[in-house]
Amino acid sequence: MFQGKTLMITGGTGSFGDAVLNRFLETDIGEIRIFSRDEKKQDDMRHELQAKMPEAAAKIKFFIGDVRDLSSVKNAMYGVDYIFHAAALKQVPSCEFFPMEAVKTNVIGTDNVLTAAIEAGVKSVICLSTDKAAYPVNAMGTSKAMMEKVIVAKSRTVSPEKTKICCTRYGNVMCSRGSVIPLWIEQMKAGNPITVTEPKMTRFIMSLEEAVDLVLFAFEHGESGDILVQKAPACTIEVLAKAVAELFLPETEVKVIGIRHGEKLYETLLTNEECAHAIDLGSFYRVPCDKRDLNYDKYFTQGSVERNVLTEFNSNNTQLLTVEQVKEKLLALRYIQDELVAWETR
Repeated sequence: MFQGKTLMITGGTGSFGDAVLNRFLETDIGEIRIFSRDEKKQDDMRHELQAKMPEAAAKIKFFIGDVRDLSSVKNAMYGVDYIFHAAALKQVPSCEFFPMEAVKTNVIGTDNVLTAAIEAGVKSVICLSTDKAAYPVNAMGTSKAMMEKVIVAKSRTVSPEKTKICCTRYGNVMCSRGSVIPLWIEQMKAGNPITVTEPKMTRFIMSLEEAVDLVLFAFEHGESGDILVQKAPACTIEVLAKAVAELFLPETEVKVIGIRHGEKLYETLLTNEECAHAIDLGSFYRVPCDKRDLNYDKYFTQGSVERNVLTEFNSNNTQLLTVEQVKEKLLALRYIQDELVAWETR
């Protein structure tokens, strides 16, 4: 479906954009358009691609812009067939301190991308959300929950034959930029203890490649207005820290520093309310949007006597991995492989 097509990635210089490039550069895709606001990251990515894959680097086009600015999004949208919308403020503490910045990027920015995409006749837009959007307790999760509402509402305003709009929701991506595993490795390199907030806290874990798989699944199988959720395993923070330490420096001390602003003890990927009409697709859940029209009376007078037997899917009731299972997942990651080589040769 991507043969000869133009794919635009907002926030494309981030970890997700890098994973998409690794997946697509050797395919017959026509063009990959990187849209982001950091010229330094774009320049670094450009030079890295030219060095590693000169034959494919010409497929990549870089656009400076900001999803907060509708005009700059529109300027990059011409000729685009598909969009991965990954631009976001993702750090829980920074969003707690600056919640309106999260609103501007995660909510208004998403609306701008969808508005420009519909106007330009883009075929499909897949937006990336997070487990923190389900039962949100922090500013980042709340802004992502509102982002999901914008996505679903926007999907009702355009024919799916013109522009399909879907949302993917997934948990923590291991070794993504700004996440905890790279932090722990840097702490060990410096001879410091690993810092964890709460050992019994559970988190979904998945690789960047699995995140890309979910987005591609949404492209192929999602219907407009859908929220698609991948069934991911989880582990406690204590298990994750032990797994990382055992790979690099087993005698590393683990220091508990306490829960930070806005953190949950466990995360939810599918709420009880969504379970009422969610569809189990094997490795994924599909949450279709309510397709009723804007006659508000229907929402008050017409309910449903049928309810699915699914229950809330969270990081406490999914498969909890052991230290050895987490180590196995970590060793499959290129980032960990590279860091282990560097560790051995230092």
